[in-house]
Amino acid sequence: MDSFGDALIGDWHHAAYAAVKGLALFLTAAVAFRLTERRTMAEFAPFDWVAAVAVGALVGRTATASDASWLTGTAALLAILAGHAAITRLRFLPVIRRLVDPPLRILIRDGHVNQGNLRRCGLTEADLDAVLRQHGHHSTAGIHLAIFEAKGAVSVLPHQPAEPPPTTATG
Repeated sequence: MDSFGDALIGDWHHAAYAAVKGLALFLTAAVAFRLTERRTMAEFAPFDWVAAVAVGALVGRTATASDASWLTGTAALLAILAGHAAITRLRFLPVIRRLVDPPLRILIRDGHVNQGNLRRCGLTEADLDAVLRQHGHHSTAGIHLAIFEAKGAVSVLPHQPAEPPPTTATG
């Protein structure tokens, strides 16, 4: 690079190749993801995030690397997606599920907060209070269970109101 302009712009041929490779890898990833199960971002388990980040890094790196072809990037992309698909299916085996999915943790049981599980989940009492407010609760008193789910969401199950005794019709 002889000048400041060359340092900023570089060789336009390399930029064009990077754009074509990036588009080709994007289309390859879009088709590959279409052929696998659909999972929304809100439903991502930790291993889903790893696969998504790896795919993003791979597409970005391969598109701009002069020493990596589309075929090389595609082979790596398909290997990552095949590994992800294998883990998705192997999670039906309890031993794999325990390795891959974090356990459910009870945060509140019958109005009482489990401080140990709250710490294990990396949540403060203020975080828990915010979740309760989002679910329409102002305190832990009316909560039967609050569960920290494997995907990071908190499910809140209130106490069920007592059912009124059945009425008999008199005629």
